[in-house]
Amino acid sequence: MELRQLYYFVKVAKKEHVTQAAEELHVAQSAVSRQIHQLEEELGVKLFLQKGRNLQLTPVGQLFLKRAEVILEDLEKAVVEIHEFMDPEKGEIRLGFPHSLGVTVVPQVVASFRKLHPNVQFRFRQGMYPSLIRDMVKGEIDLAFISPFPDEHEQVCGEVLLTEELFAILPTTHQLAGEQEIELSQLKDDTFVMFGEGYSLRPIVYEACEEAGFTPKIGFEGEETETIRGLVAAGMGVSLLPEMALYHAGVLQTAKVRIRSPKVTRNIGIIHRSNEKMPLVAKVFHSFLIRYFKELEDKQGNKETVSP
Repeated sequence: MELRQLYYFVKVAKKEHVTQAAEELHVAQSAVSRQIHQLEEELGVKLFLQKGRNLQLTPVGQLFLKRAEVILEDLEKAVVEIHEFMDPEKGEIRLGFPHSLGVTVVPQVVASFRKLHPNVQFRFRQGMYPSLIRDMVKGEIDLAFISPFPDEHEQVCGEVLLTEELFAILPTTHQLAGEQEIELSQLKDDTFVMFGEGYSLRPIVYEACEEAGFTPKIGFEGEETETIRGLVAAGMGVSLLPEMALYHAGVLQTAKVRIRSPKVTRNIGIIHRSNEKMPLVAKVFHSFLIRYFKELEDKQGNKETVSP
């Protein structure tokens, strides 16, 4: 069975007339009749019945028409997707990211990119570290922000985009709320508000506390940075959050205090599948991210070198 036969069949079925179908297809009437005849022979059924000067689909012809239209529609979509794949100014980027980057980083980066490439669309997927790796390996996303950056993985690779400092966040009534810097060990007697199991920030905070000489007492768990901040602001405990998660203050206020020792950081990277060519539009976005965060790092470095 050839695709040409399906095209001819669908056109004749719609026109109910071989001559009119041939005219729209810009081929000879005999060519259309021959292809329809060959298709019927291959299927072993009659697809049309003569009704005066017109043709009428048989019941089995009506059934076959539905399937043929789906096949041709899927083929047309595939051709469009291939063209979009090869066009950096069109198409769709399937982007994964952890919840902690959803408040500021992802919206800001995507908005900046779309100023340069307004026709590019995005499909987003939030998830925890294991699910982002899994979705990447399964081919369900093209790129993913991830933290911590995987040191070694057979099926994914990428680059570290930035290293970010974590700060202690305290209720405004906390005895250390007015300090500029503290030792993490000064919070050893406090109750901690932590991310749940599977979230990448949880082991970072837990390991930092152990390095400071204590095991954190976990009183509450949350799944969003805003939830963590809200619980801390309500006096339910203390926590550690990345600086970018503290850019936008909520209704309930917390105190932000730098941790002098141990220094607590997380790295954020962008990953893609190893040994597989990215869609061209995703490759353009990947290159944009590298430049974007390099410029951001340079700006922050310049600020730190300016004398007060």
